[in-house]
Amino acid sequence: MKSSKVKSRIRKEDLNPVFHFKDKAEDDNILTPQLIKQTLKTGKIELVGKNLKNIPEKVFNIQDPVKVNYNVVDLNNTPNEDDLWWNQRHITHLDFSSNVLTEINPEIRNLLDLTVLNLQDNALTTLPKEIGQLEKLTKLNLSRNKINELPNDFFRLRELKYLNLSYNCLTDISADLSDLVYLEILDMANNKLELLPGGIGFLTRLTDLSVHHNKLQVLPNDITNLRNLQKLDIMHNDLKFLPQYMGDLRKIEFIYAQHNDIDKMPDLEGCEHLQELYISNNFITEIPERFFEKLPNLKVLDLRDNKITKLPDEVSMLQSLMRLDLSNNSVSSLPTSLCTLAHLVSLQVDGNPIKSIRRDIIACGTHRILKTLKDRDKGLNSNGYPKVINSPTIPENPFPDKYQLKKTRSLTLCGKGVTEIPEQVFLDAVEADISIVDFSKNKLKQLPKGLTILSSKITELNMNGNQLIEVQPFVSQFDHIKYLNLSCNQLDKLPDEVGLLITLREINIANNKFIEFPKCIFELIHVEIIFACDNKIESIDASDSGLAALKRLAILDLSNNNINHVPPTLGNMTQITSLLLHGNSFRSPRIQVLEKGTVSILSYLRDRIPKEF
Repeated sequence: MKSSKVKSRIRKEDLNPVFHFKDKAEDDNILTPQLIKQTLKTGKIELVGKNLKNIPEKVFNIQDPVKVNYNVVDLNNTPNEDDLWWNQRHITHLDFSSNVLTEINPEIRNLLDLTVLNLQDNALTTLPKEIGQLEKLTKLNLSRNKINELPNDFFRLRELKYLNLSYNCLTDISADLSDLVYLEILDMANNKLELLPGGIGFLTRLTDLSVHHNKLQVLPNDITNLRNLQKLDIMHNDLKFLPQYMGDLRKIEFIYAQHNDIDKMPDLEGCEHLQELYISNNFITEIPERFFEKLPNLKVLDLRDNKITKLPDEVSMLQSLMRLDLSNNSVSSLPTSLCTLAHLVSLQVDGNPIKSIRRDIIACGTHRILKTLKDRDKGLNSNGYPKVINSPTIPENPFPDKYQLKKTRSLTLCGKGVTEIPEQVFLDAVEADISIVDFSKNKLKQLPKGLTILSSKITELNMNGNQLIEVQPFVSQFDHIKYLNLSCNQLDKLPDEVGLLITLREINIANNKFIEFPKCIFELIHVEIIFACDNKIESIDASDSGLAALKRLAILDLSNNNINHVPPTLGNMTQITSLLLHGNSFRSPRIQVLEKGTVSILSYLRDRIPKEF
């Protein structure tokens, strides 16, 4: 009875809702005197996620002079130095992201010193023409709104370097976009664009262009005038072909063109800086032999889910290639020249009618496929006669000089048989601004200490095929590293410091002596590829503090280990596109499931998760 009386005293009007739309008065009151004082000191206002429907009016006249009574002088009350008008700063940064703004007050024109404006994640449908008067604006973020049209005056923002219009409702963009000649980053992804404006080629300072998830059927020819472009993202459109002179994009490094209607490989001759090309989920039937000729730095080639029938022998010209994905095509055989690609660590050929290599070999993954191709090629030259193989000899000076380092932009000592590397080599490498280091196939027992000299520059380190018995803690100093290859050594553990390499995208510890999967790898939150095959690993940790913590993991190779149980929760990692588990001692999943590929394996595991999970 007592509890019911208490309940009866609670009135509906006494309940404060967790979420409600603020009225204009509440919006204005959020700009407290303390916040105004802070703004005048820093020149910045950040009101993020405050459920604001309007920008407080005081923002637009925050620096109106304060009325002072000059007839009264209080000698005992000296004003604070920061409160003096000549020490106050004009507003330069305005961040009202993640609110519910539906419109912008035309008074925004008063903020003439504004350089950064962030209005992302609101409910804007239009912009006032007065926004064009913000002539000092260099960074503007309007993403995740409902904007369907831009005012003509918008294109007077000629100092803009960064413009984000993604996730809106734009159906077209004015040709006046070409007036924004200082743009370096332009994001118009996830709109409803059917055409890009003519004249986009005048944006010659552009380095990053994203127009993915639109309805584009063709790209303007002058897009190839973007000579400083480094990244082009055009995936998920309706493109049937790419412009003829794509090779004019001399500085392009990344092209994302997957999920279109493209039926021919683009001509990329001239794109010598290209590192990654994604053109999967299209309708390509063949790859011209000349395609491979002038791409010396290509590391990733994603051709999955096309209609390709043949992989030319000339693929061997891609000497920097690390990942090749041919999954779900119509390729019936693989060229033996693939085995000459010294850096190739991931070869995906699932879903092809390959008859020249047994299915069980294909199921064993990259290492086994390449070994099979190498065995077939061994001992024969191009004419079918036995090769004359000379015993390898170490030259008097196997180390590259300054000229070679500057020319190749990499420190490469592959297969030189060296046991140590002089410090001078690293000093020369620093002078040549080297970021790629390849010490594979030597006799090194630990990481050369000279690597610390390059620690702030290294992005790729290849120690494959040495005699490493340990990795020293100084590896944590490689704070820009993206690729680390420690395969084919004698390692049985990694130092905890490896977990500090938060920029790492790919790690290869295959062919070592690991019994436990290194826990430090679970700290690599940006890692996408892990090769841990051909070890003695006994278990898989798929918990939230284990593999499940790696939200970006796409390729996981645990084949040929001693794993006796596969946790069903591994099936929840649906972002994985390639999971290799064959050659272990577990009985479930059976070989029939493993042969069906990654999607089937993950589905099988999910079906066996106990209901309490």
